[in-house]
Amino acid sequence: MDLTRAELDVVVRRREYAADDVVTLTLADPRGAELPDWAPGAHIDLLMTPSLIRQYSLCGEPANRTEWRVGVLLDPNSRGGSQFVHDRLREGAMVRVRLPRNHFPLVSSPRYLFIAGGIGITPILPMITAAEAAGSQWQLLYGGRTRSSMPYLDVLERHGRRVTICCRDKREGPDFRTALTAALSEPDGNTGVYCCGPEGLLEAVGTACERWPDNSLHVERFSARSRDDTVEGLTSFELECRRSGVTFTVAQDQSIYQACEIAGVDVLGSCMEGVCGTCESDIIEGELDHRDSVLNDAEQDANETMMICVSRARSQRLVLDL
Repeated sequence: MDLTRAELDVVVRRREYAADDVVTLTLADPRGAELPDWAPGAHIDLLMTPSLIRQYSLCGEPANRTEWRVGVLLDPNSRGGSQFVHDRLREGAMVRVRLPRNHFPLVSSPRYLFIAGGIGITPILPMITAAEAAGSQWQLLYGGRTRSSMPYLDVLERHGRRVTICCRDKREGPDFRTALTAALSEPDGNTGVYCCGPEGLLEAVGTACERWPDNSLHVERFSARSRDDTVEGLTSFELECRRSGVTFTVAQDQSIYQACEIAGVDVLGSCMEGVCGTCESDIIEGELDHRDSVLNDAEQDANETMMICVSRARSQRLVLDL
């Protein structure tokens, strides 16, 4: 079975508010069976309708095989996903999910610096649990507008001085950017930096980590990095889908995903922005123009996988394991 495509129905066992406009859903198998295992950094897809699919980080305990937990912020500019969760997924509701995938794995390290902004704390919570279990040293910088907007403070503040809370209204804690500058001022090859939050935070952390050793920084994005989406300069190329046994042309103004759908090739996708990793496909042959916001520089240079919703071929021919 291709576990990246496997789906199951789960029930909302509990629903509770973790902060202003943040709801935590506890999901379980309706028959009480164990759920598939997962590791810190993983997310699941909620298939709310056939056309409404969203990804949410698992924020519970990986050791708890009876429940999954996700925290969902009601986005004022919601395209339907967070609004559906807040309005429709009450206790007892059923929802279909895709099994956990992980593009933000926690790499073993003697020390960690975790950095989160707002709802970006969700993938960090199980990482802290794992770091504790491994005996690693760790610190957390957690920023938000106000205390009431920051989920899971009650859990995090039990860790005492290892957690620094920065509220933007400046009624509590240090200025977030000042704290970031201090924490990242001295590069340390034995510290893994894990960051999740809005794009402004990721850019600031990325700039501060430019002097750090390669692969020190690990990030997860809510939205795609800015890129040039114009077709000017793009070229068509030949695509062979090896498993499907078909070859066709991907036009200048088409994505690989769109071309595959037209050709009848079975592909899986969701965000269509190169963020969620659902459409990740193995590369057999070809030179790539990686345009996603999932793979880091080393993973893109390895040229082993690509996100077919946004990335393209630089070569005239591309062969994928599709």
